[in-house]
Amino acid sequence: QVQLVESGGGLVQPGGSLRLSCVAPGISFSLYTMNWYRQASGKERELVATITRGGMRNYADSVKGRFTISRDVTKNTVYLDMNSLKPEDTAVYLCNAAFTSRSFWGQGTQVTVSS
Repeated sequence: QVQLVESGGGLVQPGGSLRLSCVAPGISFSLYTMNWYRQASGKERELVATITRGGMRNYADSVKGRFTISRDVTKNTVYLDMNSLKPEDTAVYLCNAAFTSRSFWGQGTQVTVSS
């Protein structure tokens, strides 16, 4: 079973920045669409950002202009650069790899935005 591994979460003040990383070992990374989701306490899981194998990007309206998703196929890694963070961005951020019927997840990394 493939397990993705996220890192980079933490506590940051409003207006601050973080970079999340997700390593995807053991898959043909270049074939997969990579997604970042988040789940705040008591809320539904929300798709935040997507990057396809062709490099096309899509973002939730709530993060457009603040978050950037990117991928490095040489490292089997996807990144989420988060700027101008707000308290409402507080959540567990989860990485997902999707290709045809295959879908793999990480365990998540906590991001807390608070003064």
